[in-house]
Amino acid sequence: MSVQLFRLKNVSDDEANDIRDLLVKNNINYYETPPGNWGISIPAIWLNDDDRLEEAKLLIDEYQQQRQARMRNEYEQSKRDGKHQSLVSELFNKPVQIVLYIGIAAVILYFSIKPFLDFGQ
Repeated sequence: MSVQLFRLKNVSDDEANDIRDLLVKNNINYYETPPGNWGISIPAIWLNDDDRLEEAKLLIDEYQQQRQARMRNEYEQSKRDGKHQSLVSELFNKPVQIVLYIGIAAVILYFSIKPFLDFGQ
């Protein structure tokens, strides 16, 4: 019987590809379900047979621990090298663009709220 192994919602393409490669490399048969036209179905990786479910989960858990450590190291390295972009650094690097975005958001917010504020008058 088929069993869901790994949800693909909010998963980066490189991580999803790594999971697929991991399953293929270990000869674990699987299939995928797409998110569908309106995104209401479950995008996931499913095992054709649940006999290898525990093995597949262990492989994925190990992979995710390694990925977490690698991503944390890359983040720390970018902070040490001064390449890490924070909101404050973006504000200093692109002040006009940030102010423009805030202005656009304020205009949209104003026009969204204005009808409700005028409703009682």
